[in-house]
Amino acid sequence: MNRMVVITLVITLLLIMSAAYRSKGFVFAKTNDTPGIFVKKVEGIPKDFIKGVDISSVISLENSGVVFYNEKGEVQDIFQTLKEHGVNYIRVRVWNDPYDEHGNGYGGGNNNLATAIKIGKRATNQGLKLLVNLHYSDFWADPSKQMVPKAWQGLSIDEKVNALYEYTKNAIDTMLSEGIDIGMVQLGNETTGRMSGENNWINISKLMNAGSRAVREVSEAHNKDILIVVHFTNPERAGEYHRYGMILDNFDVDYDVFASSYYPYWHGSLENLTKELKGIADSFGKKVMVVEVSYAYTYENGDNFANTISEESYVVKPYPITVQGQADAVRDCIQAVVNTGEAGIGIFYWEPAWIPVPGNNYEERFAIWEKYGSGWATSYAASYDLDDAGVYYGGSSWDNQAMFDFNGRPLASLQVFKYVDTGADTKLYIDAVEEIEVKVRIGDPVNLPKKVTVIYNDGSFEQVSVKWDEVDLDAVSQGGPQDYLIYGKVDADHKKIRALCKISVVEKNYIDNPSFEEMDISMWIIDNVNNVTTELGVLDKMADAKSGSKSLHFYSRNNVHFTVEQKVENLIPGRYNFSLFIQGGDAADQE
Repeated sequence: MNRMVVITLVITLLLIMSAAYRSKGFVFAKTNDTPGIFVKKVEGIPKDFIKGVDISSVISLENSGVVFYNEKGEVQDIFQTLKEHGVNYIRVRVWNDPYDEHGNGYGGGNNNLATAIKIGKRATNQGLKLLVNLHYSDFWADPSKQMVPKAWQGLSIDEKVNALYEYTKNAIDTMLSEGIDIGMVQLGNETTGRMSGENNWINISKLMNAGSRAVREVSEAHNKDILIVVHFTNPERAGEYHRYGMILDNFDVDYDVFASSYYPYWHGSLENLTKELKGIADSFGKKVMVVEVSYAYTYENGDNFANTISEESYVVKPYPITVQGQADAVRDCIQAVVNTGEAGIGIFYWEPAWIPVPGNNYEERFAIWEKYGSGWATSYAASYDLDDAGVYYGGSSWDNQAMFDFNGRPLASLQVFKYVDTGADTKLYIDAVEEIEVKVRIGDPVNLPKKVTVIYNDGSFEQVSVKWDEVDLDAVSQGGPQDYLIYGKVDADHKKIRALCKISVVEKNYIDNPSFEEMDISMWIIDNVNNVTTELGVLDKMADAKSGSKSLHFYSRNNVHFTVEQKVENLIPGRYNFSLFIQGGDAADQE
């Protein structure tokens, strides 16, 4: 394909930058009561739809002194509480050997087979099925790391295949012999191109088929019908899931369910999730589900260890950071899976019980995390995972995404698993204030909005006046490139509700809307020369963007010829730097 790109840019100086407002999230409207939640009925949800949770850390949390309660405030087995709220499935991760040579646990629940058996028995006693999530690693496995277990280091691929087969067979046979009701076994965790130290699909498929063979043989011996699950992530990357489906099909990998992670902050729209999962179901005849989803209900930090999602997080927040917002996120994810058709079998909420351990300060909690493994990682994990756990070990970054409060009492959002079948109403109230983001160049004036949007718990909204706290905005503008959080209050329903504005002071850029993130692109003159470029325009696709989610997209099967121009005026004499980021491929002869 021949492609010629002509890009003409005449740089422009904006004498005064008008602040660019963008909705980035919501601020919790704190109230003294604990109202219920609105839940819109999920249309078409099957009676046997899986409403699961992953509470792999629960044993270590209880050992650390965490106590769970029911809605009446009575101490109660968390498995019973989950069942009473509509949960019907439990997921548990299993690491081969999450301990160092001295017997010190790596943390994250210290989830070896013995811990999984304890969780599996308690789930079975409450009539809950179990999804066994075999990571085939001694600690966390995800797209960024798929470390081989210590015992398998140095093995050839054939030796590793045999070791994985024996390990899987022994683990599942042992759990079934203990009377645990296993419904599914997951082969690896978020295996997007790597698994157990292997990074090519020839070897990965051998490992997966070894695990499948072991599960099939054990389930037949125990007369059980166990579904085999594979797990991927990043559904927002167009075409990736279909590519994985083709790879699995080409290598004859034996599995039943294609599972996806879906975190609303990072993984695109729910419509896209439905599209990607339905594509797997239609093209390859597999069942599909979401095996990890979660959402924050507060910005508060319960254990002095930084949370994954905070007020400072520059991520997409499509729901209020409230209990109602959390319930909406789960409800809508369930609807997205149901919308895939008969192939859509369920969802699992990730770690709804990972709340803070007791302690008056960080030091007290740290001692507990180290002893019982109830934080995400202990310092002992450095012997296995030096670069990540060895640097960032500590508590839970997930306590504000749990479905129990910091004291172990169930949030109203936990009821969503039960209410999706029928729908639910509650008293109408203001739930949140939409967050405002202002981006300003150094030295330019900072103009804060006079009104903000309040969101009601039924999803409706209105504009109201806001009073911002007294801040020296000139000093903010001159303070150098950094982020600032400015708070304010709105007077609604006779309550003072907090508002939040994030101000990002950035280096002076003489190009307006340089990343095409703002909706107004009138400052750009885009000319498709002779209309030879098939596709030309702003594309909202995170995978293609250098930063943010948008970029100027161009594509053609034949020639590409266009100009994109922005005029600059009133530049004073001096030296200026200009740069741009561009990506492309398949161009045999290009300028």
